[in-house]
Amino acid sequence: MAFELVKLGYDYTALEPHIDARTMEIHHTKHHAGYTTKLNGAVEGTDLEGKAIEEILSGVSGYSTAVRNNGGGYYNHNLYWDVIAPGGAKAPEGELLDAINDSFGSVKNFQEAFVQAAVTRFGSGWAWLVLQKNKLAVSSTPNQDNPLMDVAEVQGTPILGIDVWEHAYYLNYQNRRPDYVNAFWDLINWNEVARRFKG
Repeated sequence: MAFELVKLGYDYTALEPHIDARTMEIHHTKHHAGYTTKLNGAVEGTDLEGKAIEEILSGVSGYSTAVRNNGGGYYNHNLYWDVIAPGGAKAPEGELLDAINDSFGSVKNFQEAFVQAAVTRFGSGWAWLVLQKNKLAVSSTPNQDNPLMDVAEVQGTPILGIDVWEHAYYLNYQNRRPDYVNAFWDLINWNEVARRFKG
């Protein structure tokens, strides 16, 4: 079964003013669509056909660069659109809040670590909140890598991610990545993050 470009479930205007509609449209219909199409091309006719994306990524060191880059791009954006979907809780609660406090000492400490990971990622990449067994960690990865991959420095299950490729923010923020990262806190759907935390 071929990988399909997800429908967002909300309008491209829904995240304004933090992310403008034009950025959302280009990001979804060009970048994410491109990763999806190229991933399908990379797995076609191989033993990866029919496998779940998580399974593919967990052994990505054994596959082609095209599978790594486009598989990561496909998975990462699926997560990204969900964790910034409007309508959810605006702050972590319950078990997720407890886990953040246990792992980082406070929500403020977590936010500082996450911002640091995002703004200091050289070039293109992502910053993540990662579930490792019963502990949370913050990390960043280059390009379209993610913590599911066996090549990642910090491995685990990503439950929150921010895209710091320039295409994610440049129309609105130009070279001001820290402004985009700080605006991200107003976009997070903590219900979705909690759902991923609970597995």
